[in-house]
Order: sequence, then structure tokens, then C-alpha cells
Amino acid sequence: MNLVFVEPSLDQAIGIENQNLFATGEAEDNSEFWIEYDGYITWQKSGQVFAGGILGISIGALFGIVFVLSRNTLPEKTDLKKALVLAGVMWIVIYFIPFLKYPANPPTVGDPETVVLRGVLYLTFIAISGFGAIGFYKLSQKLKTRKFIAAAGYIAFIGIIFVAMPENPDRITTMDLVDHFRMMSAFTVSLYWLSLGLILGSMESL
Repeated sequence: MNLVFVEPSLDQAIGIENQNLFATGEAEDNSEFWIEYDGYITWQKSGQVFAGGILGISIGALFGIVFVLSRNTLPEKTDLKKALVLAGVMWIVIYFIPFLKYPANPPTVGDPETVVLRGVLYLTFIAISGFGAIGFYKLSQKLKTRKFIAAAGYIAFIGIIFVAMPENPDRITTMDLVDHFRMMSAFTVSLYWLSLGLILGSMESL
């Protein structure tokens, strides 16, 4: 799905960068450049598939472990519905909320000197949101009939963290390419989480 929906935005961003290199004289628009470019694109696309496979397997394994540990306490009666509920919760906690604070940019867009800082902030936000959700989930088990208090507590907690965390160090305000990239990225990641819930829930039901 990334290759179909997200990759065109990446190609467009790289194309803009190439034109900037030609305009500033940092590179020449000749056959040597394009041969090197084609080699880079082949490596980039192959690496994306490989990295996506590793990330997908890792998140899938985490999802399976969490499902086993929380299976008896998840709402709904069937394993399929339980898995979909868990997938929705994890999508919100470790993807959607961090994405709202630190949305991704396509490669070559933004200040390259802030890449590491943006990555650290994003991963830190994921960790805080994830462990916070676990803590309030444990609290909800103790509250039993007042589980809504734990849910409200997490919402308040993540709201404070959202405001307290540093702003995106490389904010992009008006660029259709970036908006399209973020929209397509959100679509494919959401589809991934939906697939996780459907596949694991169906397998558990067999």
C-alpha cells in the first residue's frame, strides 16, 4: 500500500530536490547524474519494502503479545471483535496521537539538521503515550465499575503531555505535497492496523 499510495509523494519530493540541485549548481542535469539517481531509487524502494517488513513483523508481534495479556478483559464477546477493539486502541495510542503532534514529512522536505531531533521527539511521545496507556489500563482493572475514571485520566494525562512536549522543530505550513503525503501515510498505517485486527482476530477464532 505504501508503494501504491505514498511512493508517488516521495518521488515528487525527490524530484523537487533534484530541480533545486540543478538550479543552485550543486548537481548537473546529465546522464551520469541520472544513472546514479536510478541506482539510488532502486535501493530506496527495495529498502522501504525490507524496512516495512521488519517494522510490520515487530508491531504485529507486539500486538499479539498485548492481545494475549488483555484478551480476558477486552470488551466484546468474539476474538475478532476483541482484536479490532485492541487494534483501534493501539492505533490511537501509539500512532494517531503522536502523529497529531509530530506529523511526518517526506524525505528531502524540511531542515535535514532537525531529522534526528524530530525522530527522538516522536519516539519519546510514542513511549510516553504507550506506557501511560498501560498505567491507566492497570488502574482501570482496580477501579472495576469506574473504569471511565481511568479513561478520563489518560485523556487528561496525554493532553498535558501534548502541550508540554516541544513543538515540531521543523513545521511545514503550506505545501500540498506534504499534506498529501501525510494523508496517504495515515491511510496506509490505518489500513495496516485494521488488517492486524482482522487477521489476528480471525486466526484466534479458528
